[in-house]
Amino acid sequence: MDPVQIVQGDSPLVLGLPHTGTWVPEDIRAQLNAEGQLLRDTDWHIHQLYGGLIDGATMVRASFHRYVIDANRDPSGQSLYPGQTTTGLVPETTFDNVPIWAEAPDAAEVSHRVAQYHAPYHAALDAELARVKAIHGYAVLYDCHSIRSVIPWLFEGTLPDFNIGTDGGTTCAAQIEAACRDACAATGQSHVVNGRFRGGWTTRHYGRPGRGIHAIQMELAQSAYLETEDLPSEVDAEKIATLRPQLKAILTDILQAAEAAARPAPQLPRL
Repeated sequence: MDPVQIVQGDSPLVLGLPHTGTWVPEDIRAQLNAEGQLLRDTDWHIHQLYGGLIDGATMVRASFHRYVIDANRDPSGQSLYPGQTTTGLVPETTFDNVPIWAEAPDAAEVSHRVAQYHAPYHAALDAELARVKAIHGYAVLYDCHSIRSVIPWLFEGTLPDFNIGTDGGTTCAAQIEAACRDACAATGQSHVVNGRFRGGWTTRHYGRPGRGIHAIQMELAQSAYLETEDLPSEVDAEKIATLRPQLKAILTDILQAAEAAARPAPQLPRL
């Protein structure tokens, strides 16, 4: 199987999906223990949730599971959240701190997985951002994620429904962050900007608003669209019917803000 799946569009929007894949090569699956083989920490059904919401959107999706290697982590292995609990480039445990490997990969194996899986995903993402920027003069990377709403090992309490990450406002124009925040607020559901999840390596690596590439991460609480956050994690049709129009409105407002941010500033008349 190819490590990355690409659906090309002609709008400025690129949807990144690093954690929806469930493919685990057989040699790697054999190294996982029974808990690891459950693939519990998948961003379940996110590619279906966002599919078809915006005409012309490009989608770049990792086929491989995050237990193979996490495409939203720094390939050097540096932590996203120094001093905080998190999982690494190749996770050692679930989000509940339960070990997942019968035979954990060594440094050489991790380097091999970076080359075989992580690098092709990001090469594709980089190429698609460059392609749509060449068309429009700017690009918007919206990194699509979801996670269980209650995971005591990672965060206290219950996660808001919408978790917006811009690394403190550095990865996109201020108008884009504001548009996303306001659109989330308009849903009446809970939301936060740069809370526990302020954007992973993808958002931080590509988000260069001064160069015309804006990146924003959306971490959805899985309680907002799944029947249950326990396995099997199936979609709730009623929740989906509410959430998809909300996500479409969020993406539409982000794109409008990005277009406005790309317009040249008006020239003041000389006196």
